[in-house]
Amino acid sequence: MLRTTIATLAGKAARHAARLRGGGSGGSALPGLVAEKVDPAFLAHTLADVPGGIVVVSGTNGKTTTTKMLVAILRAHGMRVFTNPTGSNFTRGVISAMLAEMPVRGGLEADIAVLELDEAHALHFGRAVAPTHALLLNVARDQLDRFAEIDHTAGLLTRLAAMTTHGVVLNRDDPFVNRIATTLAPGVDLTWFGLDASVADRAGELSEHDARAQEDFTPPVAGERDGLLTPVDEESLRITFGAHGEGGSLGPVTLRQRGLAAMINATAATSTAKHLLGAAFRHEATERALRTVAPPFGRGEVIDVDGSPLELVLVKNPAGFTVALSTYASTPAATMVAINDDYADGRDVSWLYDVSFESLRAKGVALTSGVRGWDMALRLQYDDVAVAATETDLAKALTTFLADHEGEPKRIFTSYTAMLALRRMLGERYDLPEMGVDAPETDGGAA
Repeated sequence: MLRTTIATLAGKAARHAARLRGGGSGGSALPGLVAEKVDPAFLAHTLADVPGGIVVVSGTNGKTTTTKMLVAILRAHGMRVFTNPTGSNFTRGVISAMLAEMPVRGGLEADIAVLELDEAHALHFGRAVAPTHALLLNVARDQLDRFAEIDHTAGLLTRLAAMTTHGVVLNRDDPFVNRIATTLAPGVDLTWFGLDASVADRAGELSEHDARAQEDFTPPVAGERDGLLTPVDEESLRITFGAHGEGGSLGPVTLRQRGLAAMINATAATSTAKHLLGAAFRHEATERALRTVAPPFGRGEVIDVDGSPLELVLVKNPAGFTVALSTYASTPAATMVAINDDYADGRDVSWLYDVSFESLRAKGVALTSGVRGWDMALRLQYDDVAVAATETDLAKALTTFLADHEGEPKRIFTSYTAMLALRRMLGERYDLPEMGVDAPETDGGAA
């Protein structure tokens, strides 16, 4: 324990130093790196005493949003929840989040831990601390240099499920995730989430061709604990438990984030909350949490820019970019696209050629930016989308974009590291909350 205490002190010192130097949230990974160097078993020592267990949320798309929704629902039920709200989903990011909440003497004051984890780093985490529960969302091509073929990513999630000791929640409509059910150890409790029959044909909007071609795929019949989504309109949904509503229904609920992907994330979070809480699950508390939870930073976050809205939309793979374009196409806006190719983005940006940008033709793109700003402009040219300008320097691009479209609705589609940089710049200009603590919603309160 002495070593863990020293690691806590060292990590907190690193966090303080990072805050002084950067003026931000203290770094999302550096404090964790320092603590882990001092005590390689820091994760295991710190999470061992969390009584309600450790829930891991993983998958290619929707981890941050779904984790935030699940945390909001559990807090609405009166639980103290530890989470990693910055979206830094490597083990060092988890430790950094711990250091922000732990007292100097150590110890995590939480009833349950809900952690978003990168598909590959989830295994590193699982080797240190076995998750009690796992929510596995989907599998798509992502960060080609890290994950390569889609089967590799599916294998990572399958191994994570095998490490999970008590319960697993799976996406019944994703064939790669669906198959994980056959690999679970005896005694591991299984719950499903997905689309109901009225909207089942829209599953393809969220999948890539690789997944849609799975001929032997058949979604299982939903039991009374399994949550099925029925969209009401672009922002509202209803969730029914069981194929015929045997487990009751929830909603309609209007989210603060629009689109089918957000609704599926809400369904996944709700199904997982029901799985975890059992008889203590309350529909009223869940509905209140879903109504009030704000989009995480950069994931459809709407920023007030001198009286006009600016939507910051993270895109990091073909499926995610396609869904983002279809979600936001109904409301035209001045558009900027910022693409970086740092490690956290994936070095290989050839995936941009698997996205159709035709929906941007009518209004065109005002500006492309980021390290790959010129590559993005070329890609748009192949789809006959006019690009007014390219500026690879993100700060200059943002200044130009805001000045040239003052008073107009604006939207920026952005890769991960470009999003972090742009969100930081916007935060400084418009006094936004720090990333990870951006939620104006309350914890929902206990119902």
